[in-house]
This record gives sequence, C-alpha cells and structure tokens, in this order.
Amino acid sequence: MLFDEISEGIKEAMKAKDAVRRDTLRNVKKVFLEAKTAPGANDELSDADALKILQKLAKQGRESAEIFSQQGRADLADAEMAQVKVLEEYLPKQLSEAELEAALRDIIAQLGVTSAREMGKVMGVATKQLAGKADGKAISATVKRLLA
Repeated sequence: MLFDEISEGIKEAMKAKDAVRRDTLRNVKKVFLEAKTAPGANDELSDADALKILQKLAKQGRESAEIFSQQGRADLADAEMAQVKVLEEYLPKQLSEAELEAALRDIIAQLGVTSAREMGKVMGVATKQLAGKADGKAISATVKRLLA
C-alpha cells in the first residue's frame, strides 16, 4: 500500500539524513492520517484515495513554486520543487502529450462523440480512465482541441 511505502520512505530518508525527503514524506503521512481519521473514512485509506492526495499535494507544490518564481523568490521556488520531485516518485508516470492525445482519440471514438457540445461525456470517461496519469487541465485542453 502507498501508506506503507511512505512510512518506509521516511525511515530511509532518516537513515540517509535527507531532510527534504524526510519532511516531505512526513507531511504526506500527516495528510494520509487525517484522511484516514476523517468522518466516514472507517480508519481506512485506499491506494486510489492516497494517490489523489499525492496528486493534490504535488499540484499545490507546483503552483506555489510558480508563484514564488513570479515574486522573485527563487529560493522558495526551488524548495517547493524539491518537495514536488519527492512526491512525483510515488505517482504513476504521467502520459506524454502524444500518449494523452492518442488515449483521448480512442475515448472519443468509443463514445461516438462528434461535437464540442458533448465534451462533458468525454471528460467524465477520460478523467476516470486517465486518473493519476494526466492532469485535468491537460485532459480538458486536449479534448477541446480534438473536438474543435
């Protein structure tokens, strides 16, 4: 399970005296524990839910780094990106632009969608099938382009 991998990663980071990795994984574990103890979670965290949390944390880190860069704070941007790199090690490999386009063309063909008005159908299927493999913004932009 992803939760166990994170816990093991913390131990390895501590042994290696890798502060960035240790602190990043500790934060992830904290968020995982909060999700496990949330009302209705029944003290369980599926790998799918853990993956969503990791994706959210990585996205937040990228956005923060971008803001820091815009404000001329390269030191903070670098720190955020170092944490994002650690998170990305636990995420599935992202699809390339060509792979994403090919997957979306298949989905559009399967659904028989021909106009941009039916984009919602494609997005519903695509976000489920490509969960963890592609960013929602990238999926949306590619679907718009293909249906235009």
